[in-house]
Amino acid sequence: MSEAPSELTRVRRNHKRAHYDEATIHPILDAQPMCTVGYVFNGQPVVTPTLQWREGNHIYWHGSSASRMLESCEEAKVCVNVTIFDGFVMARSAFNHSCNYRSVMAFGTAFKVKDAAEKEARLKAFVEAVWPGRWDMLRAVTPKEVKATTVLGLELDEVSAKVRSGPPGDDEEDYALPIWAGVIPLQMVAGQIVPCPRLMPGVVMPDHIRNFKPM
Repeated sequence: MSEAPSELTRVRRNHKRAHYDEATIHPILDAQPMCTVGYVFNGQPVVTPTLQWREGNHIYWHGSSASRMLESCEEAKVCVNVTIFDGFVMARSAFNHSCNYRSVMAFGTAFKVKDAAEKEARLKAFVEAVWPGRWDMLRAVTPKEVKATTVLGLELDEVSAKVRSGPPGDDEEDYALPIWAGVIPLQMVAGQIVPCPRLMPGVVMPDHIRNFKPM
């Protein structure tokens, strides 16, 4: 990953919020598995939500081998976005309202993980990143399941982050107005865990479920 932006990744609006370093980009990718993948399908631009995970300087995403998204993205130019919404920024004017967020935009040519053993290793890495210890307690994946799953990857070469944090930035004269301003923080939290209704009697909830917290 180059910390010098290219013409493709250079943030042009609010460039002070731009970051091009691994220390900023990697934690955002690691904290939010949900992403959107932009690509072209039959000449039409399409954006598809999916789950991503990072391994080193690559991100991966997966889906059914019959997915039009995965078929269209293989060896094609794509744009992957990950965004974490951190809060509403309430200003003293409608124009200066904003939001706090952390986002990453990655560009490049997606590649397909073709080797079955490597594909299984990538899928294991995804499960273990979210729920450490879960893969080894599950029923082993079958060759049929591996074949039915496509895994695509993207090198984090053309990538940038954009981050906004802190209070509202009002016009200087507006700070004297008697209008409440500040930030409404937002965060993703885990709700009440709901066991499967067909769970076998005596099955104990593992720690990676009981103690799960969003990344």
